[in-house]
Amino acid sequence: MPMTNFTRPAAVAGSFYPADPAFLQKQLIQLLSEATYKSALVPKAIIVPHAGYIYSGSIASAAYRSIQQHNDTIRKVILFGPGHRVAVHGLAVPRVNQFQTPLGDINLDQKTIRELVDTFTQVSYSDLAHSEEHSIEVQLPFLQTALDKFSLIPLVVGDATEIEVAAVIEHLWGDDETLIVISSDLSHFHNYDKAVRVDTETAEIIESFRGMDLSERSACGRIPISGILLVARKKKMNIQRFDLRNSGDTAGDRQRVVGYGAWGLFQA
Repeated sequence: MPMTNFTRPAAVAGSFYPADPAFLQKQLIQLLSEATYKSALVPKAIIVPHAGYIYSGSIASAAYRSIQQHNDTIRKVILFGPGHRVAVHGLAVPRVNQFQTPLGDINLDQKTIRELVDTFTQVSYSDLAHSEEHSIEVQLPFLQTALDKFSLIPLVVGDATEIEVAAVIEHLWGDDETLIVISSDLSHFHNYDKAVRVDTETAEIIESFRGMDLSERSACGRIPISGILLVARKKKMNIQRFDLRNSGDTAGDRQRVVGYGAWGLFQA
């Protein structure tokens, strides 16, 4: 089925992040300038949180700073986010041509998206799955600020397996021009001390490439995380933790917190 000539408008601007373009750009530039990552190495993949910027923006910025230094190299972004609003069988891709944010439009790689639907039974079209999905959208202004110009392939992950996700990742692996982004928060609604314990354990699992050991309560994006870890283990990649905190450290109270982590995966 051919893609339609439509743009998906921003759905969570004004709630998860500022809707005013000037204010949004200023906030992102500040967040990225505060991040401290400096290295000659550029990650092949990053794992980043997707809460409101006041909660998780400073954690996500640590990962995005690692790719900003190579913004003239990366030209294609593969973005996986868990579905929160619409039930999805497998992985869902949109039919639209562009995704819109207050910072402008992002072109989708329509040719590759069609190829995914034609190649993998676990990949299908669903504009509905993408229409209000924040796990994808909150990453876009960061990408627009950190990179010069790029095309996007967004996938909402539903009841897929890590093996199905890994197959899509390997198919799209590409060269240095391709970046893979995994969008996921960590634990939800524990008190601060318990969240720290749970998220520390989750971080150790991720850093040991043991995606199969992640539980449903470890991370809302545990399936795409497990998928990238499966590929990373096979390719003998290295992993680096950029940040690990929760909403009690940033902008929330400490009675019901949400955990956030940021990592980079590097080719050995």
